[in-house]
Amino acid sequence: MIGKLNFSALATMITEGVKFTAPRNPARTLVWAEEFDAPIDWGRRWVGDRTSAYRYCDHNPDDNKLDWLDPHCVTVCDSVATFAAAPCGRTLENGLPAWRTGLLTTEYSAEGFQVRTGDHIETRVLLPSATGAWPALWTWKDGANEVDSFEYHPDNPHLLELSNHVLGATSYHTDGGAIAPDTWVTVGTTYGERCVEWFVNGERVYADDTGVGRDWSAYLILNLSLCAGEHHPAPCGPAPITFGVDYVRVHR
Repeated sequence: MIGKLNFSALATMITEGVKFTAPRNPARTLVWAEEFDAPIDWGRRWVGDRTSAYRYCDHNPDDNKLDWLDPHCVTVCDSVATFAAAPCGRTLENGLPAWRTGLLTTEYSAEGFQVRTGDHIETRVLLPSATGAWPALWTWKDGANEVDSFEYHPDNPHLLELSNHVLGATSYHTDGGAIAPDTWVTVGTTYGERCVEWFVNGERVYADDTGVGRDWSAYLILNLSLCAGEHHPAPCGPAPITFGVDYVRVHR
């Protein structure tokens, strides 16, 4: 990153809803981006009805999730993707009621895009406020290779979970000013060989000094899960739950 951030100006931009892009190394090149300025390109760019990260492909009761994937739960309007979740009338294998919800993954897509060691990913998201919401941007491949750019739970309203499951590192980043329900926040992750770095609104907030290794690569997953109540509260009623995404960009 170059230059110095004007945090007063940054706070104003976030408050007023202006799209913010953190300054980055000019040597990097944009290699892949989803701006959500057109309907979801199902099949070629994204897949939304399955992921190998879920035991049954379209649902996964093993991971404290009520999810039942439905591509219709991701819509685009005014260059923002909205993930919407609601009860679906199905019952999971553990007896809990499922919620249909949205997930985007590059796995199984014709494009098959993967991030790899050295890449920097950035997304701008509108954090949800409803109990039970569990949005995340993460990676997955061959049953592993998971790096979580962020996970969020409204019961911890000012906290983002930042995790590298490849070589084992986790941080809980708290910021009462930047992280809150119904607030836009920009999150970035650099997948370094020896150190993964996380950025919130352009500021580096965590470096794990662990990394992902030289030959790491993985598919992207962007989704809205619903908690089943084991670690965080489950949804407290049938009202729909939403999560917004402005863009996803990968620089190399």
